[in-house]
Amino acid sequence: MDFKMPNDPVMLLSYVNTQLRDNFPSLREFCGANGVREEDVKEKLTGIDYRYDAAANQFVSY
Repeated sequence: MDFKMPNDPVMLLSYVNTQLRDNFPSLREFCGANGVREEDVKEKLTGIDYRYDAAANQFVSY
């Protein structure tokens, strides 16, 4: 069964931040493991006013 990441930006935010917190030390590793481009994730979440904070390893509101 192939898992697809949520398309809805708010659901994606929750999913990605949970994965970063629990399983991945960086966005780069998360994206590599899931076969997605960092730029695509960042662009989608920028659309709801979130940016990636590498020090926190989370997407945060700006």
